[in-house]
Amino acid sequence: MRRPGGYLCATRHPWSCLLFLAPLLVVYEAGVLWLGGPQPELLRNGADTWLRWGLESFGLSQLYCAPAFIVAVFVGWSLLRLTDRPLRPLNVWLGMALESVGFAFGLWALSKELGPFLEQFDIHLSVGMDSKTLGRVVTFVGAGIYEEMLFRLLLFCALGIVFRLMGVPRIISALLVGIASAVLFAAAHHLGPYGEPINGYVFLFRSLAGFYFALLYQLRGFGIAVGAHACYDVLVGVLIV
Repeated sequence: MRRPGGYLCATRHPWSCLLFLAPLLVVYEAGVLWLGGPQPELLRNGADTWLRWGLESFGLSQLYCAPAFIVAVFVGWSLLRLTDRPLRPLNVWLGMALESVGFAFGLWALSKELGPFLEQFDIHLSVGMDSKTLGRVVTFVGAGIYEEMLFRLLLFCALGIVFRLMGVPRIISALLVGIASAVLFAAAHHLGPYGEPINGYVFLFRSLAGFYFALLYQLRGFGIAVGAHACYDVLVGVLIV
């Protein structure tokens, strides 16, 4: 029996998101431990580190706590929506993977329209896959997972509640939350001792990219937002150096 909404709704179901995230989490966490050697934290992205710091404040300092937290969130969410769980998870998973790649290339195409960005920083195409590049791929996959978890799922939920309590209309609230999460996403890349120097053009592009991922999260679900984010980072980080 076909569930209401079909594929378009199935991709937004927490069970589909969990099945889609699981292999990405395994690749990232295993890659960090394998390639990181005695200093695996060097391969972790900022959002992952911040989440771990937050969990450590509650006494949860083990390596598996951060991925376990993500899995627990989606397992619990899936149990609440057990009755409308998609019936063909493999088909949904494949569709989400294709959409993720497509949306990643869509953002890349938009970035190419901002040609002065590439020319200004003298960016050139190159292809290679040594151990250093593999480490970057692992970091990019982690960025897709943990940055979307922090700036889309958790931040969206928190800001959405705040705006609803303030009586802001639903459509306006969604727009404001999307803009806020996008700006904070861009600003986060300039925080801390490893933050990048602030550049207006880069900040604007990251804000637009953040809003792009926010739209994907709202319209196509968390899993596809994570997949598109990770695919885009790998595409740009591996092919454009």
